[in-house]
Amino acid sequence: MAANSQKPGFEMFRLFSSSDKAGLGFLDSPETPQPPPPPCVEVLSSEISASLKYTVEPLNLGELTLLKGRVNTQEVFGLSNSDLVPGKYEGGLKLWEGSLDLVKALCSEVKNGNLSFCGKRVLELGCGHGLPGVFACLEGAAAVHFQDFNAEVIRCLTIPNVNANLLENNQPSVANVSNSGGELRFFAGDWSEIHKLLPHVQENEKDLNHSSGHGQIASYDIILMAETVYSISTLQSLYELIKKCTSCPHGVVYMAAKKHYFGVGGGTRQFLSLVEKDGIMAASLVAEVADGSSNVREVWKLSFV
Repeated sequence: MAANSQKPGFEMFRLFSSSDKAGLGFLDSPETPQPPPPPCVEVLSSEISASLKYTVEPLNLGELTLLKGRVNTQEVFGLSNSDLVPGKYEGGLKLWEGSLDLVKALCSEVKNGNLSFCGKRVLELGCGHGLPGVFACLEGAAAVHFQDFNAEVIRCLTIPNVNANLLENNQPSVANVSNSGGELRFFAGDWSEIHKLLPHVQENEKDLNHSSGHGQIASYDIILMAETVYSISTLQSLYELIKKCTSCPHGVVYMAAKKHYFGVGGGTRQFLSLVEKDGIMAASLVAEVADGSSNVREVWKLSFV
């Protein structure tokens, strides 16, 4: 991967001064008890749901066109007109605008020489349609692993959508990609538990100390995630997962999200506050979408300090 040059426009995020001892009060706010999460499982490409109606439509993303799958939430979960049911459904069937922001930002990063997927291990968290992961596949990643909270989302949407995009771009299908030297795998489960199932995970905090010679651990080179920081209650487990999964010291995380998620309390500022207080990773702003008519959306890059 090309080194990240310090170009103007990459804003280093600093919310706290080095002397600030204040705690992160927003992480201590009382939360309504949630039902236990579903078990963590690996979903095989052969488990694709054949009973649901699945349609695709093209998405024009400037120089890139990808396919967007569509399935009925009522048919999959028995829900209608709902983006989120905590503990049951985390919005994976909806295409969130942050996913498109992330793909566009990644395309720009590759074009500008700041990023290369060629030969890299990639993990997309909260994948849904899996478009950022699809982009990584098309850019030559050696392995792309997709994670979502719900196995139903993986079976009914992610695998079919990844497959449709690969075939559209004359790439081997999900079932045949391993024959061409690649690796596509799909995992479902909660962020607090999924590390036990993912194949490229650092086992303990000592592995994060790259100054002590733990820099060659076979973790993920690039982690991608869009619209994953919406809920305050999951920020800590998400960040802990990122630290376990990102290859140290050269791995990077690209995160697309809204600045604030009104009504659920999360947002980029809350998550980046947590990152900075921990001190292991630093963040730089890659892109901002502020059209004046909707919530400000951002794409950030996290890397080890």
